[in-house]
Amino acid sequence: MLLHRFRQFAAVLGLILVSSLGIAAQSQNPPPQPLAQDQQSQAPAEDDNLQTFKAQVNVVNLFFNVKDKHGMLIPNLTKADFEVLEDGKPQTIKYFSAESNQPLTLGIMIDTSASQTRVLDIEQTSCAEFLHSVLRNKDLAFVINFDVDVDLDQDFTNNVHDLTRALNRMQINAGMGGGPPGLGGGPIPTTPRGTLLYDAIYLGANDKLKNEVGRKAMIVFTDGEDQGSRLRIQDAIEAAQKADTICYVILIADRGFYGGFGYSGDYDMKKLAEQTGGRVIEVGNKQEKLRQAFDQIQNELRSQYNIGYTPTNNKLDGSYRKIQVRAKGGEYKVQARQGYYAMAKD
Repeated sequence: MLLHRFRQFAAVLGLILVSSLGIAAQSQNPPPQPLAQDQQSQAPAEDDNLQTFKAQVNVVNLFFNVKDKHGMLIPNLTKADFEVLEDGKPQTIKYFSAESNQPLTLGIMIDTSASQTRVLDIEQTSCAEFLHSVLRNKDLAFVINFDVDVDLDQDFTNNVHDLTRALNRMQINAGMGGGPPGLGGGPIPTTPRGTLLYDAIYLGANDKLKNEVGRKAMIVFTDGEDQGSRLRIQDAIEAAQKADTICYVILIADRGFYGGFGYSGDYDMKKLAEQTGGRVIEVGNKQEKLRQAFDQIQNELRSQYNIGYTPTNNKLDGSYRKIQVRAKGGEYKVQARQGYYAMAKD
């Protein structure tokens, strides 16, 4: 029933997207959709600090990492070590924390299209291990798989058993007309169906993470190839930015599936990760590399700094504002999202 409702509401959002994004009305591909009301987050009650922070719609909240030139995380920096610029103008830091006690909300997004046939099992195993290791009492996670459809396999929960069960239920769904280059499918499917990567990212950000507070991240397992999405990569990036969500992309693929053609989805995935403050980690089809990637992500999520500031430009006009967070002295690299949309929040 959960998956059925997720698909049903895809048609609703599709009608909206046709007019607002200029998508061809003739398209037959099932569009992305908002979730039913009874599928919304059942998150634990927010503490007073988070409620106060959420109520101040003019506060820009940033979670980020700091690394040295070797990529090692740098702890123990203070508020005085940072400066923030918005559209090139210095901002006054009002809130600062080097703690990571705020709840973490995770979206796990797994590609179950034909190209993942030989790697899905190691994704399922390693992802379950990661969730068991990373989730704490007040943390939440959900699981989505995407192929010719986008399915919500497990809504927000802190129960690792339920999350693991959702992961283990996943199966490859090649749909119709797909397949690797050279086997009749070609790089573009012969039907509107394919791998709805961009639609899935949009739905995970807009429908699941947008209304959550605190630290949020999306981990996307894919080879980066999109086939058939209604939305563009920029729409997915904007949704993640509006949801204040960091996107990590684990590029996992069996290159043999593509023969001599290779795949080129890494460009868009790097764009997604860089603009949201995450990064791309390529693991090929190696389980050990995947486990190492999880270790890196866990360390980064648990070693974040948090800065909040009230922009000098206080207009909530929906415009995009560029952000720069700098560690004074210039010897460290800051891994942070590159901007936000100045929109009033509900």
